Amino acid sequence: MSASSTLPPFDPADPLGIDDLLEPEDLAIRDTVRSWAADRVLPRIADWYERGELPGIRELARELGAVGALGMSLSGYGCAGASAVQYGLACLELEAADSGIRSLVSVQGSLAMYALHRFGSEEQKQTWLPGMAAGEIIGCFGLTEPDHGSDPAGMRTHAKRDGSDWVLNGRKMWITNGSVAGVAVVWAQSDEGIRGFVVPTDAPGFSAPEIKHKWSLRASVTSELVLDDVRLPADAVLPEVTGLRGPLSCLSHARYGIVWGAMGAARSCFETAVAYAKTREQFGRPIGGFQLTQAKLADMAVELHKGILLAHHLGRRMDAGRLRPEQVSFGKLNNVREAIEICRTARTILGANGISLEYPVMRHATNLESVLTYEGTVEMHQLVLGKALTGLDAFR
Repeated sequence: MSASSTLPPFDPADPLGIDDLLEPEDLAIRDTVRSWAADRVLPRIADWYERGELPGIRELARELGAVGALGMSLSGYGCAGASAVQYGLACLELEAADSGIRSLVSVQGSLAMYALHRFGSEEQKQTWLPGMAAGEIIGCFGLTEPDHGSDPAGMRTHAKRDGSDWVLNGRKMWITNGSVAGVAVVWAQSDEGIRGFVVPTDAPGFSAPEIKHKWSLRASVTSELVLDDVRLPADAVLPEVTGLRGPLSCLSHARYGIVWGAMGAARSCFETAVAYAKTREQFGRPIGGFQLTQAKLADMAVELHKGILLAHHLGRRMDAGRLRPEQVSFGKLNNVREAIEICRTARTILGANGISLEYPVMRHATNLESVLTYEGTVEMHQLVLGKALTGLDAFR
């Protein structure tokens, strides 16, 4: 018997056999999230995207809480305590449905809940995290400002002490979940340095007008945060961190989810292109039988599964406590950039049909333009890696 006869068959959906690296529990979590997205998101997402809204977001949040997707890699307080790889697999499946859905989960779990879990007091954790894990309370994360995106150290939002209270003033921009959130984690300058504050969104002086007219992440709630003399008690501040280390560590955790999520959008476009190429006929035969189309599909498959393998590697490092921020930048830079290229190539295979919302390709492509920018632009991640490689800081 030849050795080749004992090999498993080639799986076009998993050409590198990456599933062999996963445990049964990993696969079960992935399948649960994939099934939820197929049932609750995919039949409706094109309509939501075209209308530029995410109706029923609170119900969706509760359902995501029920499947353990919110604060998934955190422990205690009703959180699932899943591994980093399991969280990554969930992000991939959610973004395969739509980047807006994955953004909802990322901001809730990797930014707002992560900040509370890592830097909050026990009272803050007990007050907010169980409800957030269940999806009963939606959270948002206020860091980016109208004039300060890549340079958060220049933020103008400030917090001043007034007796035992804090008074916050400022603006935040491009805040996912803002207008539906029950709690906001807001970062502000203070005499003590940059501090994080837990802000109930019903506090007087707080408002979150929704941002309209987006052509990307349309099935997602995006808002401005306005803080006009928002008065908070002394215990509203996150006690365990001062300085940019706080928000940047949260961003690193969220970027890790993007490393996986971008490959979900890419997979959706790749699978769409393969199915289309096998059925669309030109010159009397399916276009998938032409060399140029096969070359495109082969290149797309190579980058897609390299990206998934990279995400898996970073997940294992995170689970081992060995994942560095520079490595997250490596993954975010590569995977989002390659995902966009996969989407664009898929669009060429679909031809004019590629721009129709009957297919997911253009929706994913436009969403990824936002994903490319948020949680660190291409240029910022290049400079992070450049500094790591040379030891020279080119930021300033």
